[in-house]
Amino acid sequence: MEHDYLLKLRQHPTWRLLCADNAPLIISFFYRVFIAPNCRSLRQNELSEKLTDTLFHLHQIHGDKVYPKTANAYLNDWTSGDNAFLRKYYTTQSDEPEYDLTPASEKAIDWLRSLEQKQFIGTESRLLTVFDLLETILQATQTDPEQRIAELERQKAAIEAEITSLQRGAVISYDARQVKERFYQLEETARSLLMDFRQVEENFRQLDRHTREKIALSNKSKGELLDDIFGEHDAIGDSDQGKSFRAFWGLLMSPAKQEKFNQLIQDVLALQDVQACTPDELLPKMKYHLLEAGGKVQRTSSSLVEQLRRYLDEQVWLENKRIMSIIHELEKNAIAIKQQPPSERDFMMIDDMKAQIKLPLSQPLFRAPIRSSMSNEALTAGTAEFVSELFYQQNHVDVSVLQARIQKALQTQTQISLENLCQHHPLEKGLSELVAYLHLACEDSNAIIDNKQDVTIHWQNTEGVAKSAMMPKVIFTR
Repeated sequence: MEHDYLLKLRQHPTWRLLCADNAPLIISFFYRVFIAPNCRSLRQNELSEKLTDTLFHLHQIHGDKVYPKTANAYLNDWTSGDNAFLRKYYTTQSDEPEYDLTPASEKAIDWLRSLEQKQFIGTESRLLTVFDLLETILQATQTDPEQRIAELERQKAAIEAEITSLQRGAVISYDARQVKERFYQLEETARSLLMDFRQVEENFRQLDRHTREKIALSNKSKGELLDDIFGEHDAIGDSDQGKSFRAFWGLLMSPAKQEKFNQLIQDVLALQDVQACTPDELLPKMKYHLLEAGGKVQRTSSSLVEQLRRYLDEQVWLENKRIMSIIHELEKNAIAIKQQPPSERDFMMIDDMKAQIKLPLSQPLFRAPIRSSMSNEALTAGTAEFVSELFYQQNHVDVSVLQARIQKALQTQTQISLENLCQHHPLEKGLSELVAYLHLACEDSNAIIDNKQDVTIHWQNTEGVAKSAMMPKVIFTR
């Protein structure tokens, strides 16, 4: 902890977050939205609504002068290059940006949580954990067969002695203090494990970013460049972090391990001494939290392979050689100025997409306007050949009501078909309401329209006549 190192460390995002003027708002909001529910990412609309509600609540308590900006303005500030408290990115499934905490922000929140005065600090369980780790390391690295056999014989004798003691009726178990101490250590370890995933994902993104920059700046031939990229990709997988994550993912994907993990958690939470500790909701949902966090890291690490696959598409490379050359030059310029972006709003001019050609001979010759002749005949009223009452019988369909029905149905289930939705809410406006549902499905990126499977929707009109329509199967999902 030298002076110059700490002076440089003040530029770290974690330090800047703790020193920010709006740190109470930022940290409390991040903890309530991301950390407490263990949420990995949120879409912009959802995050903006939550921040708007938070600002409204704070304005009612502290007045309108505190935090005067809008929710979107604060989100832009927190994702800018100087702050980077949040990570803003786009997924391949949607054009709407998503937000996630950076590892630096999560470290700041975890450090503030550690400042809370704990009523109980367990030292025995931590010391025993250190002993167990030391013995495990020495035993696993021991290459002398005789010493390993001697250690196993010692463990065997201890197990046999415990079995004999149990057969004689002597039962030795943890008291309430020991159970409480180890359960708190279990919760702390589980939180630390979930927190590490954002750092692992950030490390994979840095490796991915380094490879993309290498593609943009390289002047090598395609074969030499691919040889370097594949070698670096193998190095990522063979690194200590890559091996550790693959081992973790293999353990988590084992059905037997998942079942045992769930059973162990349920058995521990059923203990009376553990229930007296008032456990939170982290452990019961630990498996799903791990699957969600590990899956997000898995998708991030596989993005490099997807980038290489696109790069290997020879046909696209040949057809867009000129476009790739221009993009290659833009990438070089972007990397060169990424640390100091232009401050002016209009810093670049783009030429028209096509030439504006005007031929003088293509203009038509002058023609005198034709004078219209007016007739003096008197106009007489005619007879209509259609029923005018149809104009007053049009059905107005409120799309917001239909959207509310869909969202309410998806609150209790992950998906619902249009056929089931019409059974719970019969069509009131007939075919026009059915077409409105279909229009909502076309605009919803999460909805599924199966053209290979037809369903029949039944309803009754205002006169009680049964009607039906055959259409593709429509499924609304979250």
